[in-house]
Amino acid sequence: MLFDQIASNKRRTWVLLVAFFALLALIGAAVGYLWLDSPFGGMAIAFIIGGIYAVSMIFQSTEIVMSMNGAREVSEEEAPELYHVVQDMAMVAQIPMPRVYIVEDASPNAFATGSKPENAAVAATTGLLALMNREELEGVMGHEVSHIRNYDIRISTIAVALTSAVTMLSSMAGRMMWFGGGGRRRNDRDNDNGLGIVLMIVSILALLLAPLAATLVQLAISRQREYLADASSVELTRNPKGMINALLKLDNSQPMEHHVDDASAALYINDPKKKGGLQKLFYTHPPISDRIERLKNM
Repeated sequence: MLFDQIASNKRRTWVLLVAFFALLALIGAAVGYLWLDSPFGGMAIAFIIGGIYAVSMIFQSTEIVMSMNGAREVSEEEAPELYHVVQDMAMVAQIPMPRVYIVEDASPNAFATGSKPENAAVAATTGLLALMNREELEGVMGHEVSHIRNYDIRISTIAVALTSAVTMLSSMAGRMMWFGGGGRRRNDRDNDNGLGIVLMIVSILALLLAPLAATLVQLAISRQREYLADASSVELTRNPKGMINALLKLDNSQPMEHHVDDASAALYINDPKKKGGLQKLFYTHPPISDRIERLKNM
């Protein structure tokens, strides 16, 4: 059952990444049609920009991410219990020992970062360390180590990069449209027996809706990786009860006190902002009740 779930989540994530590239191609074709008279030329430019974004974000240093979240690195002497739990989980997962960080925040939470296991790091809040017992802490750290082992961080980073690329292209096209950059080409298409007008409307709609669609795909990727990391944590600890109890405590927690930017929010094991209302549509994480139910059915 566990391995079926892992395989299913991996397949879904790759499908979502394909959807990301399709969105990038769509917005590139729209830009190319409206301003370059070449949809394929626009697609090529979009893929180049997306590639640049992805490569630059993959190789960003772990220190930058940790600094953005106010985390400080700790040694074995400073946080022996956390360090030993991470060490145990890394040993079972057969990955190099990640660097260990602590975030001074009363809300229980944790995250992992790094482009590959060799430069990865995990962080836990002081609230998590105060609230969780040993079994629950193992469940949470098993979850974060699983993100590292499964290369979830790299996939999530690529998703952030492609979302940024789509948003940038859409914004650039919007400014060009606002300042009349596409006026001549629109006039040229007035005589296209209506087809040009239809294609122009479709292109404009693509430019307007692509950023929203890209954000939704990014959130879907994040949700799928959370399910996979939960299942993988149980695989490492052989203790579903610890993971389930940890999730129950996280579900009843308060939002984090210090500011967490939108890009970092998807890294945490639990939504650090605890959004409500219509904002629930844009959750970076699946509902904890759903995550618990999946663990119970494993």
